Amino acid sequence: MGSLFAELARQAPTNARREVELYVREIPEFRSWETRPRAKGETMEYSVWLRRRTIELSPDNSELTDEDLSYIAAIGEVRADAGMSSDSRQKVLQLHTTLMLRDIQEAAESLRGGDVEELMQVMSWFAPQGDRGIVAYRQGFVTVLRRRLPYVEQVALLARSLLTGDPMAADLASVLDLALPEFCAVAVIRVPDAPLDDQDLAIEIEALVKTHRVPVVWYPESGTRGGELIAVVPCADEAIRLPSAPGAVADLVGDFAAALGRPCAAGTATAPLDELPDALERARRISKSAPLGKPSSRLRPYTMADVFVELAVADVPFVDAWLHAVARRLEPGPDLVTTLDAYYRHDMNRGAAAAALNVHPRTLDYRLRRACELTGIDPGSAHGIRTLSTVVTRRLSGAWA
Repeated sequence: MGSLFAELARQAPTNARREVELYVREIPEFRSWETRPRAKGETMEYSVWLRRRTIELSPDNSELTDEDLSYIAAIGEVRADAGMSSDSRQKVLQLHTTLMLRDIQEAAESLRGGDVEELMQVMSWFAPQGDRGIVAYRQGFVTVLRRRLPYVEQVALLARSLLTGDPMAADLASVLDLALPEFCAVAVIRVPDAPLDDQDLAIEIEALVKTHRVPVVWYPESGTRGGELIAVVPCADEAIRLPSAPGAVADLVGDFAAALGRPCAAGTATAPLDELPDALERARRISKSAPLGKPSSRLRPYTMADVFVELAVADVPFVDAWLHAVARRLEPGPDLVTTLDAYYRHDMNRGAAAAALNVHPRTLDYRLRRACELTGIDPGSAHGIRTLSTVVTRRLSGAWA
């Protein structure tokens, strides 16, 4: 064993103690260790063990064994069983990874001119085996959650994990037998005044989850009887380019609105799976700008195309980004921005617009159809007039130069 590994072995107990003390300072659940010395001692033992296994396996680039991974998973189970929250679990993983890297850096610096090859060995080992250890820890954690939490609470935890970008989402989805698609729509149903008590609301949400089999979570609004029901609904990739909400979202929104029996408003935004936190922000802003609708299975989920004027007035930055994206979709077409500009300037009179462009009316019709194909927005519809006329104005004004 080289000098770097010898230094890491010498410092293992000290570094493990530093890690445990940091947990106590930074994570509320660990503060109970002051009255539970056995739990603190077990964590200290695990922390030392993990460092020693790193020293034993990294010189030969050997993998963590199945027995090692089972032990790591068991630690995840113990902590979940003690009531550790998902946020604290993530904090533990972040702190542990940071401290392990710091241990290696400090050992290398203390040797001054030590063997670079040894440093590269331990760093090359740490990344892939650290990932395997984290996966095992998460799986152990999720195993206990499955046993302790009711089904609807597990689904709510999955929804929160997806909406915050928590990697545990993949493990939870596997346990719940729910597929994680590449693209999703986030639906936010705003309820200013919930008529149901907590128990009745939970029953309605459970029925919704079992019917639609998608992650759903209720966020109560502090100090009121209202809140938001948020759902993550799988959708096809082309749904991202369409101005209307996917059919599955409309079905879910309608079912909840009908069961709720009170006016509510729904907003939805689509995004790739790894961009759901941003999609949640957009959907939430849309739902706040959408008008309250009567409780009905036909309640419409609003999209950016429906309320972008209201959002633009409120100076929401992502509206401009969305309009710019629509403008970019027009670029492959033949003079589509100029064509739309003439079309709207002549009050959508085909003959007058075609004459102004010096083209045949059928050429104008072709271009309008092409604009619809590229953007998913009919230029002659109410959505088209509101959206595409604004896009044209912004484009020709040089706003996106």
